[in-house]
Amino acid sequence: MNNMKTRAVHVVLLMVISTMVGYYVGVSKIDFAWKQYQPQITIVGKEPPQSMSQIDFNQFWTVWQKLQNGYYDKTKIDPQKMLNGAISGMVDSLDDPYTMYLPRSQNDDFKSTLAGKFQGIGAELGMVAKQIIVVAPLDGSPASKSGIKPGDAILKVNGVSTFGWTLGQAVEKIRGPKDTKVTLTILHKSAEKAVEVSIVRDTISIKSVEGWVKEVKDIPQVSITPALVGKDKQRIAYIRLSQFGDSTNIDWTPVVNKIAMSIQNEGKIAGLILDLRNNPGGYLTEATYVSSEFLRSGVVVIQDRGNGQETEFSVNRKGLLMDIPMVVLINKGSASAAEIVSGALRDHKRAKLIGEISFGKGTIQTSEDLGEGAGIHVTIAKWLTPNKIWVHGKGLAPDVLVEYDPKLENRDNQLEKAVEELVK
Repeated sequence: MNNMKTRAVHVVLLMVISTMVGYYVGVSKIDFAWKQYQPQITIVGKEPPQSMSQIDFNQFWTVWQKLQNGYYDKTKIDPQKMLNGAISGMVDSLDDPYTMYLPRSQNDDFKSTLAGKFQGIGAELGMVAKQIIVVAPLDGSPASKSGIKPGDAILKVNGVSTFGWTLGQAVEKIRGPKDTKVTLTILHKSAEKAVEVSIVRDTISIKSVEGWVKEVKDIPQVSITPALVGKDKQRIAYIRLSQFGDSTNIDWTPVVNKIAMSIQNEGKIAGLILDLRNNPGGYLTEATYVSSEFLRSGVVVIQDRGNGQETEFSVNRKGLLMDIPMVVLINKGSASAAEIVSGALRDHKRAKLIGEISFGKGTIQTSEDLGEGAGIHVTIAKWLTPNKIWVHGKGLAPDVLVEYDPKLENRDNQLEKAVEELVK
């Protein structure tokens, strides 16, 4: 019996020793492999710009080397990804959501958006108080069809919190190939409880300009309200501008020409509605071009670089619609270049603003390619309306406040109010 007990103890000890030896050998092999790990990295472009004050980069390289030598999972050591992260961190230190470093994929996405065709959910994103929010869902997009509204906060993407994300990170995570699904945790504006919204991505094609001339009775989503009784045969021109992108000027001209020809051939109209709702903006030059369609002369926007240097961008061409009465529709999704146009037309007393307070983005960015597909956006100035109003963070308050009422079936109460204003 004692011999059997002794033999059993020996077996247990042998198993323990074998396990420990195996563990030790495994650790020793891994440790040996780490010590032998020498990634092939050639560093180029190490010279700092001459204008740069003296900065000690020793700590940067010390941290780099400690990660390279000490981090346990060598498959995660990606020098290019580490460099991109370092650059992004440097840019993020400015605490400006519109100044951002864009690696190749994000830079391609940005260019696709301004070109008017990309794959995703179709929503322009912004940041307020370090929270990712929806500036505007694009007309007819999966985001719009799923009930996403301007001002909605995106709390999570596929269950992952967006806290601490940059705009670039949010765009990268939300975009994706057509027919794939993304789940967003959304806090609707004025709501107390977040909801999950699953959206199937699609190819988004943006037609930046559309327009028509119609009698009041034939305008879609406009009912004959008491204010419109007896005025239903008056003619209204309408231009919807969804963004200020690469094709805006090209798309703008034929629409305006058609409206001008209709006025010339068919007689007087009551006025024109310029619809800039849910227009997230775009190029400053295109904002000047569009404003020049309605203004005879004067300043459109002022660029203020913050050092006492101001540059005025003025009317730069002869427009076709300078005499027609007009109003501008804006809402929480009207931002940037859309606010430039709205502010210019109101300051020149050319148009009233109808709708809701606009988004409030009053800075100007320049974009530049850095090579290898990457790019950078840098805030270079703030912009002011001709009366030197800065809208940043507060937006433009409309002359006629009309909150959009989604409960009105097949009606657009903001558009109705714009028509009433023109025919009264």
